[in-house]
Amino acid sequence: MRFADDLRSWRLRRKISQIDLALRAGTTQRHLSFIESGRSTPGRGMVIRLAESLDVPLRERNLLLLSAGYAPAYPETPWDDHRLTPIRAAVDQILHAHNPYPAIVVNRHGNLISANNAFHSLTSAAAPDLLKPPTNIPRLLLHPTGLAPAITNLPEWSWHVIDALSTQAARAPDPELDALIAELMSYAPARPSTSSLGFATPLHLRTTSGDLHLLTTLTHFATAVDVTVAELRLEAFLPADEPTATLLRRSASNRGVW
Repeated sequence: MRFADDLRSWRLRRKISQIDLALRAGTTQRHLSFIESGRSTPGRGMVIRLAESLDVPLRERNLLLLSAGYAPAYPETPWDDHRLTPIRAAVDQILHAHNPYPAIVVNRHGNLISANNAFHSLTSAAAPDLLKPPTNIPRLLLHPTGLAPAITNLPEWSWHVIDALSTQAARAPDPELDALIAELMSYAPARPSTSSLGFATPLHLRTTSGDLHLLTTLTHFATAVDVTVAELRLEAFLPADEPTATLLRRSASNRGVW
C-alpha cells in the first residue's frame, strides 16, 4: 500500500482529480482508482507515466519507483564526475558570459555550485563562516552577518526569498528545505503590510562604491534526465537601472574591488 499512499499524496498535492490524472497518463479512472486503493499493481512504465503526469521531480520519481518495487530510473551523477564535463563546461560558459553582472549556480537547497567573479565581489564583506563550502546562498543573503546589513529593502527581499523557497517546498516534501525556511524566517524582519509595486522584486544592495539595484532571473535544465542536473538552478543578477550597470562594469574593470 505504500506506493498507493504515495501516489495519492502526490495527486492531492497537485490538486488533480483521478479522472484528470488518468487522462494525462493514458489510462482509465477505474484503473487509477484500483492503483490508489492497492487493488492493482502498476507496471514500471505506468509508474513513470503517472510521475511525469504529476510533474514529480526526478529525485522523488525514483522514490516512487522504489515504493512500487522497481529500481530507480534516473541517475544521480556526482557534479565532479567526468560524465558531466559537458554540463560543467556549459555552466562555466554561461557564468562567464554574465560578467560583469553577478551570476551563480545552486542546487535544490540553494547551496552554491559555482559563481562568476562578479558575484564573489558582492560577497567579500560577509562573515567568512558563511562563505565556507557548502555556501548556502539564501542564508548568505539573509543572515545578520551576511549581506543582510547591506540590503536596504531587507523586509521585501527577505520575504521574496522565503516565499520562493516555500513555493518550492510545497511542490515536493523536503525536510532540509523546511529547516532552512524556518531558519531564514528567524532572521527576517516583519513581513511588509503591503507589497511594493512594480514588475519584479528588486535587490537593493549598498556597497562602498554606490547602491546597486538588481533584478534576478532563474534558469534550469528543463529536459534533464539526471537528478543532479535537473536540480541545478542558474540565478543571474541583472541591473535594474543604468547607474547599477555602470557600477558593475566599473567594478569589473577594477578587478572586482568594491
